[in-house]
Parts: sequence; structure tokens; C-alpha cells
Amino acid sequence: MNSQPNNPLHGVKLEEILIYLEENLGWKTLGEKIKIRCFTTDPSVKSSLSFLRKTPWAREKVEELYLKTKLKEAKN
Repeated sequence: MNSQPNNPLHGVKLEEILIYLEENLGWKTLGEKIKIRCFTTDPSVKSSLSFLRKTPWAREKVEELYLKTKLKEAKN
């Protein structure tokens, strides 16, 4: 198995990221921070996963927000 010590997202599934963000920030805040419809109009993990898997730029924004949120949580 290849090790990726410099990749903080290695081994973290997109679904885990979405669930974490939804539980810690909520859909409303997600929609405010990342302006995409899957977070603002009838949001769900399933619909968001579908969109993010097909849209690299949106997935990058979600991953960045996840890392920032985890870092902020670690500091507290």
C-alpha cells in the first residue's frame, strides 16, 4: 500500500468529509461558505456526493473547508 504522508486527506472519504462538515457547520453555513446549490436547495449528503464527484472545483473547495475546520478544531 502506498503511503502519502504529505496528503492530509489520504484515507478520508468524501462522504466522511461531508458528514463532518454538516454536523459541525450545518447546511446553511456550508451554503454560505461554498455557494453551490447542493448545499442551499434541499441539501442532502447523497445529492451533494453526486455533485461533488462530478465537479472537481467544488470538491476542492469542500476539502479546503474541511481542512480549515479540522485545523481550527485542533487549535481549540
